[in-house]
Amino acid sequence: MPLAVYVLGLSVFSLGTSEFMLAGILQPIARDLDVSIPRAGLLISAFAIGMVLGAPLLAAATLRLPRRTTLLVFLFVFVLGQVAGALAPTYEVLFGSRVVSALACAGFWAVGAAVAVSLVPVGAKARALAVMVGGLSVANIAGVPAGSFLGQHAGWRASFWGVAVLAALGIAGVALMVPRTATPAGTEAPRLRREARIYRDRRVWLAVGTIACNAAATFALFSYLAPLLTEVSGLDEDGVPTVLVLFGIGSLVGTLLGGRTADSHLFGTMYAGITATAATLALLAVLAPSTYGAVALTLVLGVAAFTTGPAFNARIFDVASSAPTLAGATATSSFNLGNTAGPWLGGLVIGAGLGYRAVALTGAVLAAGAVLLTALAARTDRRGGRG
Repeated sequence: MPLAVYVLGLSVFSLGTSEFMLAGILQPIARDLDVSIPRAGLLISAFAIGMVLGAPLLAAATLRLPRRTTLLVFLFVFVLGQVAGALAPTYEVLFGSRVVSALACAGFWAVGAAVAVSLVPVGAKARALAVMVGGLSVANIAGVPAGSFLGQHAGWRASFWGVAVLAALGIAGVALMVPRTATPAGTEAPRLRREARIYRDRRVWLAVGTIACNAAATFALFSYLAPLLTEVSGLDEDGVPTVLVLFGIGSLVGTLLGGRTADSHLFGTMYAGITATAATLALLAVLAPSTYGAVALTLVLGVAAFTTGPAFNARIFDVASSAPTLAGATATSSFNLGNTAGPWLGGLVIGAGLGYRAVALTGAVLAAGAVLLTALAARTDRRGGRG
């Protein structure tokens, strides 16, 4: 695996820390800005909305630009977004800073995924993408719990300053290690009209729906994990970072498993990961009052949910092989479509007075929908259908 792929994964570490760390500091943010927990949870959706919209738009806008330069610009804008968040005087300003950061993150993900795939042989696509997804897993192990710990003991704004420093280190790594252009010599320059043809293929839309449902299932619960653990499971607030570490460890294990199996058993990896996610969320809805049960299932959820990551990414690049840049953007938007819908649906459930356990049950239903979409995609493949 080229060193540049690992550099991209390390850059994703800072992006992923910013995206997910709010799950551990929702309560301090809500208290400081005088908003409810569900409204604070919308800050997670704000980031995801920026990712959904930004990935395809920015991928299209930068399609013919030098890829290393594009990655550096996105990281620089991301740093500015983190600084704005750290200095935000109101909820509205913080919300806007999250959208700006997300747009930059989306652009980096879309272009970075295309760069990673272009640097490896065809048979190693899932492994290369697993390295990038691994950046998210390491963020969940180290970055998110550290951000939660820092936010609880030095103020939530300190978490944003910490991510800004990490992203600045990512700028240095990309500048030094990523080639000026990852497009192989003799390859025709990408064209937007040609790449956009992938959206005529039903397999692309089935992949989008599957990814979005599975992501929504996971992050409907994960976004409100801290209050579920403290208010339902009886865990002290100081114990939340430790549980987030366990989730991160599980996500890394899942990513490694998925990266090893997805290239040779794509649909098997998808079925196994999604089904395990649905079962884990259903069990969590039942066992949430048990502290030990909730903590153990959080670890299992990390493994199950992230096992599918490399397979989902590889699936998008398989069915959209003629459009590598828009394929990366589509994968990014798909995941974050779920990351937008999940916290929003979870907030609706909580706002309706159904409680945090009902959020886990909502996630289980969404994951079951992802299983059905996977079955439909497999059937479409067997029939050789595209349009």
